[in-house]
Amino acid sequence: MKRQLILDDGTVFIGEGFGANEETVGEVVFNTSMTGYQEILSDPSYCGQLVTLTYPLVGNYGINRDDFESITPAIKAFIVREVADFASNWRNESTLDELLKVKGIPGISGIDTRKLTRIIRQHGAMKGIICSAEMDSAAMLETLHETSLRRDQVDQVSTKTAYASPGRGFRVVLMDFGMKHGILRELNKRNCDVIVVPYDTSAEEIRRLQPDGIMLSNGPGDPKDVPQAIETIRTLIGEIPLFGICLGHQLFALACGGDSFKMKFGHRGGNHPVKDMQTGKVALTSQNHGYAVDESSLAGTRLKVTHIAINDDTVEGLKHLDYPAFTVQYHPEASPGPEDSNYLFDDFLKLMEDEKRKELQHA
Repeated sequence: MKRQLILDDGTVFIGEGFGANEETVGEVVFNTSMTGYQEILSDPSYCGQLVTLTYPLVGNYGINRDDFESITPAIKAFIVREVADFASNWRNESTLDELLKVKGIPGISGIDTRKLTRIIRQHGAMKGIICSAEMDSAAMLETLHETSLRRDQVDQVSTKTAYASPGRGFRVVLMDFGMKHGILRELNKRNCDVIVVPYDTSAEEIRRLQPDGIMLSNGPGDPKDVPQAIETIRTLIGEIPLFGICLGHQLFALACGGDSFKMKFGHRGGNHPVKDMQTGKVALTSQNHGYAVDESSLAGTRLKVTHIAINDDTVEGLKHLDYPAFTVQYHPEASPGPEDSNYLFDDFLKLMEDEKRKELQHA
């Protein structure tokens, strides 16, 4: 089946359809990872987006049971140069095409993804629609112009009820703004007693759970669309050790008086270099975000920039100067991508250990 991708600027790409036979509208973005398409399509941070993969061959190692980052993918569509009809890997259980059909996610292949990526880099992420090539392009473009993208992505992907992932170690309340399973996996690996809570859980409800630490997860969209979470974080800073990732990092900055902005085309891929300002070391990181913290807005706050992106000097890490709290914009759990920054979960444990020791000394 022939399908077309129509961008908000009127550009039309004609390609072959795969996955579900659905029409869909969303924000068109690109990811530069060479592998990890299963983790990408199941990452809740892609809620509402049509994701272009710059690597030309996708689906060649199939789909397995272990590499999902969520049970129900929130991605709107997959855009690729070539999709493999036959998968070959010892863990393979189904093809990419079969999975997308089951999950109701359309795909389009056979288009010039290099041209598409250049358009996004030059003009920024923009709305797009995927539909049958038989549909009138001009009429579909008009439909696209009249369609407003949803801004409640966090509400769509966050858990609706709290649940426990038990352990014998520190109790961590994980605020779910669109949590990747990799974050939970890293905390479980360190024997943490994790309680995952909805994004709109109040500070008082979190206090009643008596956590040793709070984890602010990744998630989709604009942090300013989640004002209740910003207020909750502002209330809890200084009371309980805190570690934030991706959207959690941005929400933390807003809660401390900083600001955020929408990037032209964002950071999405597994090869983004980030510099640690204290050690001077550079780590390759996995990233997926379209918003960033405005460094100029941090003047007058009690936040210190700890990491910066080598490619564009945007803020990649923050630390509170008075309280046990730190955040990073990138993904130390990887999934997919390099695990250079996995040590940050150990730093979070040490933060909780230090605070527990102080409590015992003052008891």
